[in-house]
Amino acid sequence: MSPPPEPAGAAGSPLLPLLAARIRAQGPLGLPEYMALCLGHPRHGYYATRDPLGRDFVTAPEISQVFGELVGLWLVERWQALGSPARFRLVELGPGRGTLMADALRAARLVPAFGEAARLHLVESSPLLRRSQEAALAPLLPAGRSARWHESIETLPEGDAKGGPLLLVANEFFDALPIRQYQRTEQGWAERQIGLAEDGRTLAWGLGPALPEAALPGLPAAEPGELAELGLAGRRLAATLARQLAGEGPGPIPKGGGWALILDYGYAPSRTGDTFQALQDGRPADPLAAPGRADLTAHVDFAALAAAAEAEGAAARGPVEQGAFLEALGLAQRIEALSRAAAREQAEALAAGARRLAAPEAMGRLFKALALGPAGAPAPPGFASA
Repeated sequence: MSPPPEPAGAAGSPLLPLLAARIRAQGPLGLPEYMALCLGHPRHGYYATRDPLGRDFVTAPEISQVFGELVGLWLVERWQALGSPARFRLVELGPGRGTLMADALRAARLVPAFGEAARLHLVESSPLLRRSQEAALAPLLPAGRSARWHESIETLPEGDAKGGPLLLVANEFFDALPIRQYQRTEQGWAERQIGLAEDGRTLAWGLGPALPEAALPGLPAAEPGELAELGLAGRRLAATLARQLAGEGPGPIPKGGGWALILDYGYAPSRTGDTFQALQDGRPADPLAAPGRADLTAHVDFAALAAAAEAEGAAARGPVEQGAFLEALGLAQRIEALSRAAAREQAEALAAGARRLAAPEAMGRLFKALALGPAGAPAPPGFASA
């Protein structure tokens, strides 16, 4: 019998033949494995081959400088609430082009001691984006100081209380973490998997065997046919952060307490539904059609992140809608102040950017903010009502 034909590269996807060979040799892929290969393959992965910002999506810092400025002032206030320590770890997960951190550091110049105390660490796997981040941030750091880059949070150096507390920001980072999907069947939950279609040349969805209920803690109630998502990677990261923010236990992030600010699109409370999606050339695409050529994300289950953090002894504040969070930090006042010194077209652009960030029909409701910090600490700015 002759071997099956090699799959053609869909839409010029050199990753497709590699995935097909892997499926033939080892069986269907779970969604985490598929996402990891499509996004992070060293030669053909999405983030290894392109700068997606402005092409496939635009993040909040690219819409308006005010977003990063308000985040920067939030970090300064948290540093002051921690006692203005002389040294602390300032960490950003997935910094994009460095725009958010650059705007944050410019705003933080109002309190020069903040910049002097900060030791900047950036978790970024893309070589292309690292170069953009370095160009954006190097001029804003104290003389003789440079940022340090890490492939993942696990490679952040260990430390102790001498390293100071942690202040961390993650904007549109958790949505790219791998998830698993399960479909409710008459026999129970079955994992959604990716295999080869009958033609042997394209990818297709399938289901694994039914699993016992005890193996899938945290899935919501569902009727047969419904899908549910389980973001274990996001929950593990929230738990790791919580242990360090509470100042307890070993781990990759130095002890000493601190705060984390998570901004992303997602939902709370937890619910059923399929949120796995792809964007290619700025448009929605079939997530299986051209692996490595499209960005893959899923909506963040904020309730699950908060529960994971609280289980490790940290406080979770929120989530609150991004629009309400930014307004509480002074979005309208900052736009008004900038507009007074701006030309008419610039003022109109500032107002348009603010609407896009905060209006309920734009990013204001779907995007949310979650703060993690020490148990028992008062609510930080923007979370007083959470």
